[in-house]
Amino acid sequence: MVILYPVMTEKAIGMIERENKITFIVEQKATKSQIRAEVEKRFDVKVARVNVLNTLTGKKKAFVKLKKEFKADDVAAKLKIA
Repeated sequence: MVILYPVMTEKAIGMIERENKITFIVEQKATKSQIRAEVEKRFDVKVARVNVLNTLTGKKKAFVKLKKEFKADDVAAKLKIA
């Protein structure tokens, strides 16, 4: 399991609404392709792009942009974050 949990900050929720992106905390050793595959499989969506960021606290954050035909709001509703 690559995805640990979704990020639920005000900024992350704004990205869901404005940019069709969902933010997750993922395992430190996870690659972009592993993150893409798990998001597509788990939520039945198509991913346009994955960006990753290592935080100062030692966690790895993944920004997952969905393709236009899929809504980040729907995934957020499944996760019960928006």
